[in-house]
Amino acid sequence: MTARRISNEPAYVLHRYDWSESSLILDVFTRHHGRIALVARGAKKPCSSFRPILLPLQPLHLAFGGDAEIRNLKSAEWQGGHVMPTGEALLSGYYLNELLMRLLAREDPHQVLFDAYAATVQLLASQNPEMLQLALRAFELRLLRDIGLLPRLDAETATLTPVTPHGRYVLLPETGIRPAHDDDRASLPGAQWQALQQSLDGQAVFAQTLQACVPAANELKTQLRALLHYHCGVRVLKTRQMMIDLQAL
Repeated sequence: MTARRISNEPAYVLHRYDWSESSLILDVFTRHHGRIALVARGAKKPCSSFRPILLPLQPLHLAFGGDAEIRNLKSAEWQGGHVMPTGEALLSGYYLNELLMRLLAREDPHQVLFDAYAATVQLLASQNPEMLQLALRAFELRLLRDIGLLPRLDAETATLTPVTPHGRYVLLPETGIRPAHDDDRASLPGAQWQALQQSLDGQAVFAQTLQACVPAANELKTQLRALLHYHCGVRVLKTRQMMIDLQAL
């Protein structure tokens, strides 16, 4: 059987691993094929055309082929559009990549999620500190929603009773959406949970989720972080710990 060749595929490099003295294994998020592994032969050589291109958080078009678990990278073209994020925005980008590597199965396409990732990276590159946390919250919601780990936000998870606009609710890893208790620090009114759900439903685009997060970013941060750590099976993600350590310095 002839090995299939894919050309002009939108993609981002999530992580790079040394494979030999001259080559790299890439963990790549593609628009039509999901998360895949590629070998970039000779990419570490000073004369390689891959060397300045295969960077994280940069929009690429890739060509690759093969029918093995790790396919062969044939070509890579940088698509431009924004510069590399720096500082806290760069660490936030690495955080997104860690989430994708931990939670996405290989070769499971998520085109809407890919577009949300691309939009989020653009916002990180804009170096607008006011947008940073909003972009992260909106992407976390989209990721959890698209891989089936987010309960409906407009109903109590245990009973499927619709939330009331003026009631207050929390999102917890074990129980989903439930009415807030007096000792719950981060809770949101039912109307806010309804707006968030609407921003994720049907043909809703990432900009709608971003807008829905504006009044709720601080409260969502704690709740989504707990949910993500729960499903990743860790207490603290590596990139989160790195941020904590840098802030302590």
